[in-house]
Amino acid sequence: MIDPQVKELEELVTTMRRELHQIPELGLEEKQTAAYIRNKLASFGVTETYEVIETGTIAVLRGEKPGKTLAFRSDIDALPVEEQTGYEFASKTPGKMHACGHDGHMATLLGFIAYLHKYPEKVQGTLVFVFQPAEEGPGGAELIMKTGILQKLGVEEIVGLHVFPDLPAGKISCRPGPMMARNAEVTITIKGVSTHGAQPQLGEDAIVAAGGVISGLNSILARNIGPLDNVVLTFGTIHGGEAMNIVAKEVVLHGTMRAFDDKVYDEVVRRTELLAGEIAKGYGCEAVVDFNHMYRVVDNDPKMVETLEKVAADYYVETPPYLIAEDFSMYQQEIPGMFFFLGIRDEEKGYTYPLHSGKMKFDEVNLLLGIQTFVNLIAGLNDN
Repeated sequence: MIDPQVKELEELVTTMRRELHQIPELGLEEKQTAAYIRNKLASFGVTETYEVIETGTIAVLRGEKPGKTLAFRSDIDALPVEEQTGYEFASKTPGKMHACGHDGHMATLLGFIAYLHKYPEKVQGTLVFVFQPAEEGPGGAELIMKTGILQKLGVEEIVGLHVFPDLPAGKISCRPGPMMARNAEVTITIKGVSTHGAQPQLGEDAIVAAGGVISGLNSILARNIGPLDNVVLTFGTIHGGEAMNIVAKEVVLHGTMRAFDDKVYDEVVRRTELLAGEIAKGYGCEAVVDFNHMYRVVDNDPKMVETLEKVAADYYVETPPYLIAEDFSMYQQEIPGMFFFLGIRDEEKGYTYPLHSGKMKFDEVNLLLGIQTFVNLIAGLNDN
């Protein structure tokens, strides 16, 4: 049940989401967004704030009631996506859009703070609000953790949410333990020897070798990893060659790898490096494998999830694990944390497009359930 006091925030939350939607900025470039957030915090009467990694902002509310130090996080960056929503409040920057709902996350967290400013008796212990840059890359959560500010503030538990078009509007979804995958960017450079296309025997064809590498790496998932272990190795781009009548001297593959278990992840990395190198040798070529290890597994604290299930009550459903990645996991390396989904899917309105789509849309009224859940978690997490 959403309290009347939370429902009163609908106009404010809608306005903030739409204003933020119009000013999308990429990771670590969110200067206009940061200024907007800091101005709103000042208007809500928040006096304890910290600027971190330039565009990040930490706000703190200290209550009179004793309790834990709890953190709530919102990401603030956008994507290099051309908007196709038809919104009147569409992005004012061509080629950039809040296509992953971070505008909604910011509006939710700001609305939560506005609520607590109006009802300070709801503040228990110390509440820390993290407006984090660069979730989409290069990973603002890790950068914030390296500053040490959350450790200095004594954060004991951290909570985050994500609007989710796979989940019906009006639902909250989570699961204990692994919920989202560990990920890496993979680059394989196949180096051969170029020659005239009419004399292939004089060269070493990097394109043919690349085909063999791609086919061979599929055997890792089929034969080296247990069938119940969720893992993905996908190559999304391939670039190589100089002309149609020249044997290619170099091909570059770019891909992504995802896994829920660190041992499985490490095994896929090891075998990819081994197999790519040996297969390329079989074609007279060389393979250089580079992994850019990014985010870790989003691994939710079971007690926190149990609390969420209680406070969300009829709104709650358990989610299956997803192989998408989220840098909230970097907080969880040091701080017990919980990340949950907020449903925004509305098939009647056609709001079914996935995250990162230029057509992704949702109603701001759905954000009120996020605020209500945050409010309920203050007492719930202090009782567990």
